[in-house]
Amino acid sequence: MKDPKKSLAAEKLSPRKEFIKVAINVNLHVTDIGDGKPLVLIHGWPLSDAMYEYQYQHFVERGIRVIGITLRGFGQSGKPYGLYDYETFSQDIKVVLEKLEVENAILGGFSMGGAIAIYFTERYESAHISKLVLFGAAAPSWTQRPDFPFGISQQDAQQLIDLIHTDRSKLYNNFGKIFTASETSLSPGLAAWLDSLNWQASPYAATKCLIALKDTDLRPILSKIELPTAIFHGRLDKICPFQLAEELNKGIKHSQLIAFEYSGHALFVEEMQKFNCELEKFVLS
Repeated sequence: MKDPKKSLAAEKLSPRKEFIKVAINVNLHVTDIGDGKPLVLIHGWPLSDAMYEYQYQHFVERGIRVIGITLRGFGQSGKPYGLYDYETFSQDIKVVLEKLEVENAILGGFSMGGAIAIYFTERYESAHISKLVLFGAAAPSWTQRPDFPFGISQQDAQQLIDLIHTDRSKLYNNFGKIFTASETSLSPGLAAWLDSLNWQASPYAATKCLIALKDTDLRPILSKIELPTAIFHGRLDKICPFQLAEELNKGIKHSQLIAFEYSGHALFVEEMQKFNCELEKFVLS
């Protein structure tokens, strides 16, 4: 007769899927480790779920299940020709959460992933999730508009799109210089590791996502977000200026803004200890 305790232990330690099929010929890479309350993490442009390496290490040791999803077109996920917009990404995330039977999760997104997390929450009426957390989110609008003077200019965004067609190395190098509070905020090793993740992205997907970032305005849906929401943002962020976080805080009813005083865009590694502790507090509250 089987020992029920041993069976349960074996079930918890059994291998989990690394790739989940979300559409015909499209498999997404998923890091799914730990047990307990689920925390779902969406990466930013043009990274992958590997960017959360030091969050996985922290949370799996604290009785929290961490699920990192790499969006199509990035990292080890499939890179098909087709649409790369918030609607498509949200559909993919929905499929992953359904297949993993995830409920009452905390959904977190960094930069473009934060914008997608907002879109997903409103689009699917908070399906599968109970809280939302945004890290350096490229939202509500990454680019300036006639009635929105925050973010980068439409012209600067277009220049980035043009550059990715001619010199992706220069684009990533330029981004790397402004990714952190200063060019020496991270060790050379950490900076090189993050840059290596960028090169796993499909150039086509990276281009289409820059266009989506430039053109998408999420302001009309902020008032529809009813979930408890935490907004983490670096005060020295040059890619998604701190004013964006303040606008999110104004627009999302049940939100709290947590400033990272010494961070640029890379708050998840620049102030890693504070980031992990504040996120843990929010997950468990």
